[in-house]
Amino acid sequence: MSQKRTHSPTGEEKGKKKKPEEEIKQQDKAMASSSDPPVFCDICDERKQKAVKTCLTCQSSYCDSHLEPHHRVPRLKKHTLINAVDNLENYICQKHERPLELFCRDDQTCVCLSCTEGEHRTHNTVPIEEESREKKTDVRHMIQDRMKMIQDIQHSVELRKKNTEKDKSSSDQIFNVLNGYIEKCRSDRMEMIEEQQKAADKQAEDLIKELQQEITELEELSHSNDHLHHIQMSSSLYSRPHTKNWTEIRIDSGVNSLYIALAQLKKTLDKILEKHNPTGLKFVQKYAVDVSLDPDTANPFLILSDDGKQVSCGDIKQDVPKNPKRFDVLCCVLAKQGFSSGRFYYEVQVTGKTDWTLGVIRESITRKEHFTLSPADGVWTVILCNENQYIACDYPSVSLSLRVRPEKVGVFVDYEEGLVSFYDVESRSHIYSFSGQTFTEKLYPVFNPFPNGKGKNSNPLIITPVS
Repeated sequence: MSQKRTHSPTGEEKGKKKKPEEEIKQQDKAMASSSDPPVFCDICDERKQKAVKTCLTCQSSYCDSHLEPHHRVPRLKKHTLINAVDNLENYICQKHERPLELFCRDDQTCVCLSCTEGEHRTHNTVPIEEESREKKTDVRHMIQDRMKMIQDIQHSVELRKKNTEKDKSSSDQIFNVLNGYIEKCRSDRMEMIEEQQKAADKQAEDLIKELQQEITELEELSHSNDHLHHIQMSSSLYSRPHTKNWTEIRIDSGVNSLYIALAQLKKTLDKILEKHNPTGLKFVQKYAVDVSLDPDTANPFLILSDDGKQVSCGDIKQDVPKNPKRFDVLCCVLAKQGFSSGRFYYEVQVTGKTDWTLGVIRESITRKEHFTLSPADGVWTVILCNENQYIACDYPSVSLSLRVRPEKVGVFVDYEEGLVSFYDVESRSHIYSFSGQTFTEKLYPVFNPFPNGKGKNSNPLIITPVS
């Protein structure tokens, strides 16, 4: 008895009306009538006519006129007719010289009736037409899947274009603010320099006048022939309180003040950039949420703390209730909190671990078998493996070169923008971002502490408060 394979339709397929059988036959006929070389009738003696059918039982091809007996004679009506082919040997069993009319699903090969009486006797065989229909159905589903992928790519491109326009607009605003501020700094700086120059000129002018006055008095004194008067005037001149020690007089050059102004400008620019940077750590930390681990989803080998903030992997499989939400194969656990809109951010301490996986995952992910860590399967994660290999599980995966080993990792999601970003909290640096994604269902934070590796990886993953 044949075993029919099932296909679970996607939401998009459910919404589409199935094609009628007649339309499918027409498509198959159109595919068959491609521009293949013509096949000629084996019976025609003189001028060969184009064959329309090949009889697998007779192992001959026939034109319309010579095919007529197969439509009329009862015995010939039982023969197997197919569209005319010139490679007839491919349709005949080489062992029994009978038509290949059946498909063995156990051995995935075409067989004849005699084969089913021998080595394929106990195998699951079905008519070739049935297997062909199912395979065509599979192919059509593959086509639909790829068309869906094309739509997703096109949607991602459109989303990227929108994000690009928003980025350009935001950049214009930022640079307009920066240009305005820099222009004001330049104007203020020029005005201050002019004022300082005027003050320096006035200071120099007053000093020069004072010096010239003293020079005049000193010259008069030097030309005096009255010795008594000379001594009296000299004593009076030296005793004046306004007499200066001219070696201590300096005119400010103003050079160092430029560096002070530039340093102040840098501080101001840093503040503006921090304020307008939508992926900076200070910005994303504003969207911190309180998440805790869901024991109903935890793999039986995982050990959760009572407060739901820590998870590690033990050596013994625990006796836990069966639950459709539980991960039975991968050492994963989800947060209790899921998100289907807006922005959210959380931080996880990874100190002392040699392996871990962090990120977010779609709600409908399979829990009972392995799945691919890829955005195509609804998984957006960064992993550490072998102590120092950091990988962003994108498609294709991206090897990350980090300057320092993160002790605490921040995860940020902007649902509407299709953005998942990872941060090294201690160094306040960006690790990786999945951008231009399309989220269609609820997302859950996912945690995989990995097996403890004989104690090397026994430290837990710890959800920490965001400061």
